[in-house]
Amino acid sequence: MRLISIDVLKEGMVLGRTIWNEAGHPLLKKDVVINDRIIQRLQQLNTHYLYIDDEISEGIEVEETVPPATRNKVIKTIKDSFQSIDGLNPVNASYILDQQSKTIVSIVDELLSAVTGNNEILTILTDAYLFDEYLYQHSFQVTLYSIAIAKELGYSAEDLRLIGIGALLHDVGKLMVPKDILTKPGRLTNDEFETMKMHARYGFDLLRNLHSISLLVAHCAFQHHERIDGSGYPRGLVDFEIHPFAKIIGVADVFDAVTTNRVYREKMLPSQGLAIVEAGSGTLYDARIVKALKRAVVHYPNGVILKLSDGRRGIVSRQNTLDAALPWIRIFEEQDQLLAATYEMNLVDYPGVTIENVETDYVVPAKVE
Repeated sequence: MRLISIDVLKEGMVLGRTIWNEAGHPLLKKDVVINDRIIQRLQQLNTHYLYIDDEISEGIEVEETVPPATRNKVIKTIKDSFQSIDGLNPVNASYILDQQSKTIVSIVDELLSAVTGNNEILTILTDAYLFDEYLYQHSFQVTLYSIAIAKELGYSAEDLRLIGIGALLHDVGKLMVPKDILTKPGRLTNDEFETMKMHARYGFDLLRNLHSISLLVAHCAFQHHERIDGSGYPRGLVDFEIHPFAKIIGVADVFDAVTTNRVYREKMLPSQGLAIVEAGSGTLYDARIVKALKRAVVHYPNGVILKLSDGRRGIVSRQNTLDAALPWIRIFEEQDQLLAATYEMNLVDYPGVTIENVETDYVVPAKVE
């Protein structure tokens, strides 16, 4: 299968992966043949990329670190927990959340098992699912990224669990932000943004009153928007003043935010999101954490077409645990000429060859399809 932009999706193409709705039910099943009605529906749902099956990508599979069934179950549990405190005052919300601490820890333990028990590079396919309620999906994904980063940095099992809980609850304060601001489809005004920024303090006030969860979790919520140069919020803390767990969650939060669909902005591919984070390495974000993120997550998902600096073009066929930025690719074209037979290329073995472009809008000539 290969990943393409919806802009080049055509009638007759075959869907390579099931697309799910916010309830965890299949919206479109794998192997369905695309027609104009389906294309229009996907456009309405703000879909930018999807997987198709075709001849040049035959046999290329995409496996997520957390299977779809587990993902759906976990996100539903997060949603149920968050909705149970939505609209409550902080005292009552803290009480309810305290009662749910065992559920929260069990979620984190399940995700810990998925990440730490897998030696492959972390793969999350945010566009294989269409969740209208961004907060729950975001909390799930930030938890996975945070655990993967912390694992890469060598944190203990106990710290990994605390970081996971902190990541899962880092945005819980958004439940106290007015809904019209939280769900606004366009840019916030200055006043609205100041209100939105209060979610970090709201989260801290809610979580610090829990008896069953470490106070460090509250500080993760309070500090995940702080930046090491002092330009963050709500307190403008600098490097040594920010807890290491909050630094990790802050990087994971930004990476997920830019690589997930929003109503007002098209998502970036992982390689683009990593470039955004790396641009702030050493100024906004701890350089060690940025490096760990780059080692831990997929840069170029399986099924993406890459144009190489030597004129070759290929599809990412599998990930390379030696270097997440240099996957294996299936070469199908050289100097704009399709090959009669494809072959595999490990980019680690070709240090002089660089990735020139990611081509989700590539159109395969008719004779190949």
